[in-house]
Amino acid sequence: MKPPRPFSTWLRLMMVLCLLVASTFTARAQPSNSCQPQLVQIQVAKADAQGPIPTADALEWTTVTLRDNWRNRWPDYVGAAWYRVDWNLPCTGQQQQHIALRLQSIIMAGEVYANGDLLWRDAHLAEPLSRSWNMPRYWLLPRSAAQPGSNQIWIRVHGRADDSAGLGEIQIGDAQQLAVQHEHSWWSSRTALVISVTVSLLMSVLFGSAWLQNRSQKTYGWYALYSFFWAMVMISALTLSSWPLPSSLAYSRATSVLYLCFTSSFCIFLLRFGELRWPRIEKALWIFTAIGIAIILLTPAHLRDRITVIGTSGTVFMTALCLWFLKHAWHTRKPEHLVFAACAPLFLLLGIHDFLNLRQVINTGVALLPYSVPVTMTALALVLGRQLTLNMQRIEQFNIELTDSITRACDDLSTTLEREHALAMRHNLLQERMQISHDLHDSLGGSLVRSIAYVEQSQQPLPNAQVLSMLKLMRDDLRQMIDNGTSANLQVPETPIQWAAPMRHRFGLLFEELDLQAAWTLPMQWMTAPSAIQCLTLTRVLEEALTNVIKHSRASRVSITLELPSPQELCLRIADNGSGFDVHSTQINSMGVGMRSMLARLERIQGTLRIQSSPGATVLEARMSLGEKASWPGSAPAPLGSDAVSQ
Repeated sequence: MKPPRPFSTWLRLMMVLCLLVASTFTARAQPSNSCQPQLVQIQVAKADAQGPIPTADALEWTTVTLRDNWRNRWPDYVGAAWYRVDWNLPCTGQQQQHIALRLQSIIMAGEVYANGDLLWRDAHLAEPLSRSWNMPRYWLLPRSAAQPGSNQIWIRVHGRADDSAGLGEIQIGDAQQLAVQHEHSWWSSRTALVISVTVSLLMSVLFGSAWLQNRSQKTYGWYALYSFFWAMVMISALTLSSWPLPSSLAYSRATSVLYLCFTSSFCIFLLRFGELRWPRIEKALWIFTAIGIAIILLTPAHLRDRITVIGTSGTVFMTALCLWFLKHAWHTRKPEHLVFAACAPLFLLLGIHDFLNLRQVINTGVALLPYSVPVTMTALALVLGRQLTLNMQRIEQFNIELTDSITRACDDLSTTLEREHALAMRHNLLQERMQISHDLHDSLGGSLVRSIAYVEQSQQPLPNAQVLSMLKLMRDDLRQMIDNGTSANLQVPETPIQWAAPMRHRFGLLFEELDLQAAWTLPMQWMTAPSAIQCLTLTRVLEEALTNVIKHSRASRVSITLELPSPQELCLRIADNGSGFDVHSTQINSMGVGMRSMLARLERIQGTLRIQSSPGATVLEARMSLGEKASWPGSAPAPLGSDAVSQ
């Protein structure tokens, strides 16, 4: 099945509205019947706000036709007025049928008497007055109120001329016919407004929530705002009392403010909906709204009739903007703009009809705008809902693309981390190899050098026991190296003397064979005990330094000094009177393994190495801070600095 064309849909809607209006006017026409009640005349006169029905001669009557409005007759009048309706019932006896009274509206409050008997009365006949201006009423007249011949209906109306006080249409006739007309009137005056309020509030809540979730969608926010103000205007037409405001005048002012806010927010919504940015127009609109609200609230009561130009101006501007939007939609050709352009003429025509009807320029007695508002708002809601759905689809597509991008990034990151892990493992392996080489050089290498030097200085072949002792010593050095490299829980010697004792023993015999005088200067106690790694570093540095003295210096004196300048600092100084070497040249041409080993060990524990050398005087000084965390030899050493060795 093909979907209906837009033109056919429009035509069907117009036919429904025409049939509704035609049925309203047809229902109001009464068939010609000799037994039908006949209205003779309707008169009005100013009256006291309280008291019984006066005699007819006591008032100054004026003949009127309904609907009647005090504004033209008594412009500044505030009070009450009696309406006297004279009518005849020609039927008598069994020909008489059930007679009913239908009253379209009382502006603002009132009371109804039939042949002197009270038929109905509003709840509040003094300020704040009840609000019966949009409340159709229907009564089945008792026999006493519908006598054959002449009858009277007295209606006392309370209101203000500047609030269009007066009396709506009156019908007296067959009860069944008037009941049908009353149902039609109730639908257009009450039910249609309730539907309009419900739809408006629903759209306001729905799109207001969408705007709160995404503040960048300002069109949703303005749509929710103008729907809310329209609902408030419709609610003011449905309420039957002025609560919580103190008077009908205050309530009328509040309604005018709500209507002005509705027109302004609708105009802003239309600009946002049309994707237009007119800052000057919007600024002028806000200034007009602020000034209009101030005028409505502050104008004295006797001048209120002159400020209707505020509401009229807002309506004219809204109408002009809607007409301009038709041209804008034709240029953009966007579906959402075309949908609103299709609804705008209906909204404007019916709105102008109701506005002229309210001002009594025309007198149809039927409000048509409530029928169009749900249709227009529903169409706009569908358009905005479509935009919301498209936005959600774009967000979902973005989430899918973002998820794919994150997955690819995670895969790339995983590959990179695996590669970095492999590089780190190789780096650690190289560092461990370097550490082992340094440990072999500093411990076992030193033992080998001492043994070689001892053998070279011996005048006679060494006995087996002495050779075995030297081999055991190297074995012990190897064991110590292995133990030191696999455990971080080494015992720290209690005193510096206990720390230096093994090395004094190892190098003492060799120094005697080489005729090398050694002077040891050690403190009696630690001021702050070094850590196990610091002790091991000191041991390796001292072993390498003394080995270098034996191998290269050709010195006759060497001094080993351990100083504690402060509780947080330790200084190891080795000085000899050997031939010396060029420190600067050694640093440029790459240091030897032993010097690099010493430097790397000290840098690993944030220590420093300082070497000064000249013929006859070479001083090696190692400094470290006590009580600070240092890395274990298995970790990577710090980079070699250019200031690590200085002359």
